[in-house]
Amino acid sequence: MAIAVRSAAAAAAVARHSLRPPLAAPGSIRGASLLPPQRARGLLRDWSVAPMMDWTDNHYRTLARLISKHAWLYTEMVVAETIVHQKDNLDRFLAFPAEQHPIVLQIGGSNLDNLAKATELANAYSYDEINLNCGCPSGKVAGHGCFGARLMFDPEFVGDAMSAIAANCNVPVSVKCRIGVDDRDSYEELCEFVDKVVSKSPTRHFIIHARKALLSGLSPAENRKVTASIRQGAHRVMVGRAAYNNPWNMLGHVDSEVYGMPTRRSSRRQILESYQVYGDSIMGQYGPSRPNVRQLVKPLLNLFHSEPGNGLWKRKADSTLRHCKTLESFLEETLDAIPNSVLDAPIGKEAYIEEGHFADMDSLLPPRYSSLTNGSCEIPALVTAST
Repeated sequence: MAIAVRSAAAAAAVARHSLRPPLAAPGSIRGASLLPPQRARGLLRDWSVAPMMDWTDNHYRTLARLISKHAWLYTEMVVAETIVHQKDNLDRFLAFPAEQHPIVLQIGGSNLDNLAKATELANAYSYDEINLNCGCPSGKVAGHGCFGARLMFDPEFVGDAMSAIAANCNVPVSVKCRIGVDDRDSYEELCEFVDKVVSKSPTRHFIIHARKALLSGLSPAENRKVTASIRQGAHRVMVGRAAYNNPWNMLGHVDSEVYGMPTRRSSRRQILESYQVYGDSIMGQYGPSRPNVRQLVKPLLNLFHSEPGNGLWKRKADSTLRHCKTLESFLEETLDAIPNSVLDAPIGKEAYIEEGHFADMDSLLPPRYSSLTNGSCEIPALVTAST
């Protein structure tokens, strides 16, 4: 009965939002949204950094973009209600430098009206895609908030939500989910989830975390211990904590090895100089200590992962952060821990992927899904595997 009431409310909300005129002329960006977003932009292969709460903020994304020009970046999840109730302070949650394109906004929520309103407000910031969080197992999200991974129990609502989101933006939309939740983790159930969402909305891109979510008493950290279950068959790749814990090596070869484009050839010293310019421009923008030096330094702490001097650098960073007031003074006091050979070494040798390497991709994809309503069919969706 609760589901029926929720579905009725969802239908009413979708009806309201679907009456709004499209934000783009027919055949323009909205027409392209039926295609996978990367193909609509002429990109044949995709490598993206996962949305991570407390990690993929503006500061990290600025560093990531200085290393890779083409990797797709995702924001932290922003709750729809936060956007709706912070209309006078939206820049704090949604603004980003133009250099961060291509970038995806991930939103979370379970109220159709607020998801639609939040998307309409976010549309002015020109994100390249809007993504709905259907995969977070956190109790704060999936429990009290009743969204995140818990939404996979209600694919009808997710379809309505994606329809409302798409009606209020002029960019492609996507869903980030799990392979399953609790005991609902079969391949057929995942296909049914995708099928229902696709049938009710223009969603054609699904980022699927390679683990099921266990909502019965497991924390997000404990959920990460669940065995990964996707071994092959994804069209794209999304990387999570490894891209934060080792940004230089994880992002440094993406442009050449994934996109077949030249790397930036910048050294870590040059990247830090550029990052300092960014830090100086934004420090204290939202108050005396928002952001502060510690917040700006946070994404830099893994830049020398596994390199000579890394341990000393982190120890000096810890002590220096207790008294330094500027990013410039922090770097001056700590970088002598890193050898010049490391600071001045450019990103590694460029490598190009031949198209022949992808010639047999179709043979790796999962079998076609047989729908009880549609007969034998292949769901027209792009799948990105998330680690």
